[in-house]
Order: sequence, then C-alpha cells, then structure tokens
Amino acid sequence: MTGHWLGVDLGTSGVKVVAVDESGAVVASHTSSYPLQTPRPGWTEQRPEDWWDATLEAVRAVGERVDGDVVGIGLSGQMHGMVALDAHDEVLRPAILWNDNRNAAECDLLLDRVGGLDGLLGLTNNASLPGYTIGKILWLREHEPELFARTEVVLNPKDHLRWRLTGERATDVSDASGFGALDVRNRRWSSDLMAALELPESLLPPVVESDTPVGRLTAEAAALTGLPVGTPVVAGGGDSVLQTTSMGIVSPGTLGITLGTAGILGAAIEHCPDNAHGRLQISCGNEAGRWHVMGVALSAGGALQWWTDAIRALVPDASNATVTALATRSPVGARGVRFLPYLVGERAPHVDPDARATFVGVDLGHDLTDLSRAVLEGALLNLREIRDIMADVGVPTDDVRVSGGASAYPLWRQTLADVLGTPVHQVTNGEQGAAYGAALLAGVGGGRWANLSEALGSVVVTDRVQPDPDSVAVHDASYDDFRRIYPAQTVMRNL
Repeated sequence: MTGHWLGVDLGTSGVKVVAVDESGAVVASHTSSYPLQTPRPGWTEQRPEDWWDATLEAVRAVGERVDGDVVGIGLSGQMHGMVALDAHDEVLRPAILWNDNRNAAECDLLLDRVGGLDGLLGLTNNASLPGYTIGKILWLREHEPELFARTEVVLNPKDHLRWRLTGERATDVSDASGFGALDVRNRRWSSDLMAALELPESLLPPVVESDTPVGRLTAEAAALTGLPVGTPVVAGGGDSVLQTTSMGIVSPGTLGITLGTAGILGAAIEHCPDNAHGRLQISCGNEAGRWHVMGVALSAGGALQWWTDAIRALVPDASNATVTALATRSPVGARGVRFLPYLVGERAPHVDPDARATFVGVDLGHDLTDLSRAVLEGALLNLREIRDIMADVGVPTDDVRVSGGASAYPLWRQTLADVLGTPVHQVTNGEQGAAYGAALLAGVGGGRWANLSEALGSVVVTDRVQPDPDSVAVHDASYDDFRRIYPAQTVMRNL
C-alpha cells in the first residue's frame, strides 16, 4: 500500500498531527493548542469540543501538505481523562483530566470495596491513583448523580476523537490500562472490580489491540478534515505507553526515558510482572504479547519550568535555557545542595499526592547556580530511584534512550547518563513522540508493515552520551543523601 499515514496525539496543551511516508519518515507536522480549565484548586478540565476543533485544524494543515493522500489514521492521547456521553452521544460535562486530584475519597472507597491494595492488585495489577479514570466515574456518581444517571459510556480523550471521526466507541488495551479497571494480565475489563463497585460494565467501551482498525472516516468527518471518506482509523495507544514505543522500544532490553513535564520511564516486557506494592504502572503494550512497565515522576522538566518561572520574577527574560546555563556554572553535586522535586505530589517512586518539594543543605555560600543545578539533579536522582524499582521486577536498564523537551539540553543528557551510570542515546523521530507511534500503528493496521518491530526499523540512534566516571561517583553519594530526604519529610508531616 502506498500513501501517507497520519498520527494524531491529543495532549494536555495541544494536539499534534504528523504524516509519515512509506519509509516511516515524518514528512509533515502541525500542532494546534487549546485551553486548560481549573474551576477549583486541584481540578483540571477541558472541553472536548476544543479538542475537536484543534484536531480538525491540525489534520487539515498536515493533509494539505501531503495533498490529501492519506490511507490510514492512528490515535494517541493523554491517558486517564473522562469523557461522559449520554445515549445520544452528547458530551455531558467538561472532561476531567489525568492530573485532576478531586477523587482521592473515591480511591479510598475503591480500595475498601476490593479488600485493600492486595485485593486490587489481584484484580488489575495496578494501584488506585487519583488520576485514573475509574475514580472519576465514582466521583461523578457521588457528586453529580443526575449526570451519572444519564451517562451511557465513558471514553478516554483520544477515543472521543475516534467517535467524532468514525462514530465508533472503542479503546485500545494500552489506554484502557490507565483506566484503573482493566485486568492487565488478561487484557480485558475486570468484571469483578466493576461488580464490587456496583458499576455496569456497559459504561466501558469495547477494548482491542493497538493495531486493530476500528471504524472508518465518516462522510461528515471527511468533509471537515479534507481526507477521503472511509479512511481506516486504527485503535492506537495511550500517550505514555506509545511515547516509549515511538523511541523504538517494543521488545525487551531497552529503557525509555521521557523528560517532559513529567519524567516517564518505560520498557517493554514479554510477560506481565507482579506489581509489588503498586509502585509502578503496568500496562498492556502496543503489540499483542507485550506489556509495558512504567514509572511516572510528576515533575521532571516541570521542575525546570517551575524554577525558570521563579527566576523570571527577578529576570523577566529568563528561559529554561537560561536556567540550564546557570546550572553549568555549579560543579557536579551542586556543592551539597539537594532538591526533592515533588512540586505536585508524586506518583513514583512514592505514591503520595501530599509529598512536597524542598531544598536541603543550603547555606550562605550557595547561590542561584547551585540551586539551579540542584533542581536538575534532584529531578534526575528521582528518576534513578524509579529505575531501581523497575530493575527489581526484571526490567533491563542498561540500554537507555531519551526523548522529551528537557533532553534537548546537553547538560540534562550528560547528567542523566552520570546519575544512572549508563550510556544514554537519542534516536531519530523520537522527538515526534506518541504521534509518530500512532502513525506507525496506522501503517501496521493497514498492512504497510507486518508488525511494530518492522515499522520501527526507521528509528536509529543519533547521539550517544557516555557517563563520566568521576561524576558518577559524585552522584552515587548524592543519591544516598537524596533517598534519606523523603522519609525524613514524611516523619515531619506526621508529627
């Protein structure tokens, strides 16, 4: 089959659309943004209509660059969001997003209904996190009962786009894994969990493998997008999982690290490991017979942005590059300053929404250069702790690939290599993120490539950063200090 395949990635701040050709090369890209609503502290919402308008704009822009020669579409998007539809497919309320923390009480209720964490891990192999979709459904039932009574199905964000494009309700196994109601071991919804929560399983859409074609472009959607009627739409994947896949990681042996707002560590594995204590997130992979082991630190590049914003109050034209340049002027180890990066609570290595950031070890001899390096090092030392947890469940961690906004800075890549004590690689197309993986899945689903491994043959290593032995030794000592801070902070909170 010849033509172009589109990948649509519905993110938190905007939607990115890429087109790939028959060789797997990206030939066009466009991003359109939309607003974020925060009606109350700790609440985050978006209007699905804004997603749709932005998606149409981005798809039309990319479609024009390839003369409408599109033969398949793949979808990715922010995980854990809740879009409630009624029997007439009307959106009942703004979508509640992945980083919304309103449903902590509902998470406690869920655990109570299933016999605690061990009971839940037995059903889903994942802990109950406030970000997960299932807690949002319980919140809707408790706090907006009239809307809940009218809800016929709940979709994750990218799957709302599928419905708009094709009229089909469905999700894929990787995005469903972040719902909090999937039996990840067996790649199906947990009927036992839904029964314990007294929720009808009909609220959940059918779940399929990531490369499965699910619907075709309707005449209405084709007119709006400028693409051919009947263009197949492939299931796709949740963005955190598909981002790892997009780095060429579909088989065991390589660890992917994304340095975005959050720090995401992900790896493919050929069996579903037991998720001891629920400290990791275990998802179905984007290929049958594969699982995805993931740890998510809520602040990585986000810590850099926070510190940049703080400095900007004094230096109006300060940027992330400015702060990174400041950090280079402090020696490795930040002259003893340590930074705990829990600015918005934490998910991994500690499931603790109440955790907070802190500087430790500051004295009169320290300055902005030391604090800037400490922010960078603290974010990456936190990722090392997640790496160690992943190693404990059998994930190989010696071959590391990196992507995401902060990875553009040489200091971040070098420090990551030094903190982990292992080489770090950049790859082609990795900067395109989950949109690229979604486009490749469209090609696999349409028969261009036999499987993801073949499709990802176009992903090659472009840069290799070796750890510096002297810096590794400094960070080993820093890591020992770093790991003592959170337990001490926890004791102080409980006094």
